[in-house]
Amino acid sequence: MPRNNSIKSVLIIGSGPIVIGQACEFDYSGSQAARSMREEGIEVTLINSNPATIMTDKVVADNVYLKPLEPESIIEILQNHKIDAVLPTMGGQTGLNLAIKCNELGIWEEYGVQIIGVDIKAIEITENREEFRRLMKKIDIPMAPQATATSFLEGKKIAQEFGFPLCIRASYTLGGAGASIVHDPQDFDNLLERGLQLSPIHEVMIDKALLGWKEFELELLRDENDNVVIICSIENMDPMGIHTGDSITVAPAMTLSDTTYQRMRNMAIKMIRSIGNFAGGCNVQFAVSPDEKEEIIAVEINPRVSRSSALASKATGYPIAKIASKLAIGYRLDELKNQITKTTSAFFEPTLDYVIVKIPRWNFNKFPGSNRELGLQMKSVGEVMGIGRSFQEALQKACQSLEINRNGLGADGKELTNQTEILQSLEKPSWNRLFHIYDAIKLGIPFKTIIEKTKIDFWFLKQIEELIKLEQQIEKYHLHNLPKELFFEAKQKGYADRQIAHLLRCLESEVSAKRNELGIKRVYKLVDTCAAEFEAQTPYYYSTFEDENESVVSDRKKVVVLGSGPNRIGQGIEFDYSCVHGVLAAKECGYETIMINCNPETVSTDFDTADKLYFEPVFWEHIYDIIQHEKPEGVIVQLGGQTALKLAEKLDRYGIKIIGTNFRALDLAEDRGRFSEMLKMNNIPFPEYGVVESAEQALQLADELGFPLLVRPSYVLGGQKMKIVINKEELETHVVDIIGEMGSNKILLDHFLGGAIEAEADAICDGKDVHIIGIMQHIEPAGIHSGDSYAVLPPYNLGDFVMQQIEDITRKIAVELETVGLINIQFAIKDDKVYVIEANPRASRTVPFIAKAYDEPYVNYATKIMLGEKKVKDFNFNPKKEGYAIKIPVFSYEKFPEVKKELGPEMKSTGEAIRFIKNLKDPYFMKIYAERNMHLSK
Repeated sequence: MPRNNSIKSVLIIGSGPIVIGQACEFDYSGSQAARSMREEGIEVTLINSNPATIMTDKVVADNVYLKPLEPESIIEILQNHKIDAVLPTMGGQTGLNLAIKCNELGIWEEYGVQIIGVDIKAIEITENREEFRRLMKKIDIPMAPQATATSFLEGKKIAQEFGFPLCIRASYTLGGAGASIVHDPQDFDNLLERGLQLSPIHEVMIDKALLGWKEFELELLRDENDNVVIICSIENMDPMGIHTGDSITVAPAMTLSDTTYQRMRNMAIKMIRSIGNFAGGCNVQFAVSPDEKEEIIAVEINPRVSRSSALASKATGYPIAKIASKLAIGYRLDELKNQITKTTSAFFEPTLDYVIVKIPRWNFNKFPGSNRELGLQMKSVGEVMGIGRSFQEALQKACQSLEINRNGLGADGKELTNQTEILQSLEKPSWNRLFHIYDAIKLGIPFKTIIEKTKIDFWFLKQIEELIKLEQQIEKYHLHNLPKELFFEAKQKGYADRQIAHLLRCLESEVSAKRNELGIKRVYKLVDTCAAEFEAQTPYYYSTFEDENESVVSDRKKVVVLGSGPNRIGQGIEFDYSCVHGVLAAKECGYETIMINCNPETVSTDFDTADKLYFEPVFWEHIYDIIQHEKPEGVIVQLGGQTALKLAEKLDRYGIKIIGTNFRALDLAEDRGRFSEMLKMNNIPFPEYGVVESAEQALQLADELGFPLLVRPSYVLGGQKMKIVINKEELETHVVDIIGEMGSNKILLDHFLGGAIEAEADAICDGKDVHIIGIMQHIEPAGIHSGDSYAVLPPYNLGDFVMQQIEDITRKIAVELETVGLINIQFAIKDDKVYVIEANPRASRTVPFIAKAYDEPYVNYATKIMLGEKKVKDFNFNPKKEGYAIKIPVFSYEKFPEVKKELGPEMKSTGEAIRFIKNLKDPYFMKIYAERNMHLSK
């Protein structure tokens, strides 16, 4: 069947602000779908309330509505545009819920809008646990014993019938919200009540818990002719009982027999065909018994692009969202081209000649007192993916990507050796269980005990044991006499030079030099979807250690853009937005663009964003080897947040050109003490401060500065470890805490300006001229991290005198720091005097917000200035300044109900939304202004 030509205009519903359980994977999916539709000449209108995404940018859609995801906004769009169809499957649960709500209100029918990519009945069947259970029974798909409850009494009756342990799952929720495993009957009442309250239809499914069963996922695509392909099998290393978003996952599945895989495949196809007549993507989850029988039980099915779809796309190279959107407008799978080979059909199942490992990234340290045990409710804020020729290589690369001060899995001297603590960690899984499994095996704890406590398959433990045995072999040697074969084996298994240096008791640089001397060099392989059976046209690479190198270096001038790594609180999707714009701008300037990143959720790691994609850890050794291979003109570090900036010092030391602001200026701004000295020399006001390296020094300095004090370490992101202290006891405790967690980092003590107003400015500078792109005023007073504050653009009550000071200071600092590109400066205003809190000569979290508010591609401009292609005066800045834009922080506190909801200098929000108002009398502004100030005064 050819494309449905009656569809000329499509509405895509986004997923809203980033929250735990629904992150930037939907930005990736929505962006890819929009581009796919526009290729067909279809007008794309997009609604999303998230300003930090590339999805809500003019480069993605014809019409962008930065509006609340509510039926009123949908009606406004339908009144302004002739929309033929709505695609709600790219916006996660949020997009689906809005589509259902509009359907119930009769909005789609009233405006003649067709729903494509999914069947509403399919959504209702899969989200309504009782309906889904009945359907599975009808088509002979086994499920765990389960029943639905819509009241407290019904739930109690089911629990009595099934016995414990039980699983409670709330209907129509996101990221496992309201889900829990109940072992103790005493906990059941509270958890049941919570699940009922979190479900929008006041319904929970209560299952007999399948603890210890293995969990698998299949990603499928289906067309209107009922053709189905399995894109990827994914195995959860963690067993049932841990949310798949919090599980370490592997593709392809490692421990599944072929016979069982074929049965699972047939069951998945049967399930997708039974839930409704639709064309698009689907994710199916299964549980498999951990014995020779390998019994299969269906867990759930999601008839939409899911969190795992982005992972499966990056794992296979198959652009699921792009193909799913084309299927939604009538194409058949056999009519579409494989986007990687450009010659074969999309009606094929990808074959992998490599392994991928995904590891989640958590931010528990942002929520002191939180329950860190993993379960059915997702708690991770991001993820990384490693690609290797073996599971072991992919596992090490994924661990190197996490940015948690580990050099990989093991071989870094940070092992836990307390047997009691290790055993407790194995039994109660948290963010570090993988590392503690390694520690347990190294300590000699029997496999039987480890399996009993973790329920992790023997095969995975054996793989980790092999790594430990290899380390023990290496430790017998020194660098000068290490056999080349053993060296090569360690590199093939993913060990970083830094890890090998630890084992050989020498320096990383010495290992690297020896490796090159021996000719043990990294080569790059294509992700081609077909195990090299057909020639691939798309340059998407990963590294390994073999003979043949598939990455051909061109003679074009090149630039490397360093990505921002895994999402975490304080460094989220807004930096990926900047990286993508940086790539697009460099392309416009004639550069071959090279993207390096390890985050499978992002648009920057889409196979067709940059000219070349290296899916590698943003980790020195990997970066340096790519630079040595490609020989670029330089590297852009100021778009990738703290991840990229931390590599600037080494790049500078190794003589690699940093594009834009130089390392000396970047380092000066990050070093709070030296930066304050620079302000002093330029007569720029700043709070009285001092730099200390111990608790004793801090106590002495406190006598000079006086309380309250803002305590903050240098070189951190998202206000990490910042705290306002009001006495010596608090000061001593916090400084000791910082030193214990962060080592010898310098600590800055500022006299805190209580009751001050906070504001910030973003600007573009070419080293000489400065253009201020936006000044924002926070609704909360100083003391709340800027990422957690409501911010109004332009300021709502700063007078001309204060505004002039901000503008003058911004220009002076930008030039003094020799800024070439972007800079963000934060201010505290007290008694009409403007004080500088900090300056960041890089892309900030606020740049996408200002760009969307004023409809100007500021990162594009800044990148061209960084590359030396343009000056500030070359741009005709023409921002659309109508009314005010409000940046709204969004939190995920519901994942941590035990945590006190307190705001302070350390950032805790997971995402943001934008709201436009015409004037300050707007009821929304008046409401939040009153609420925020009332809340803080309490």
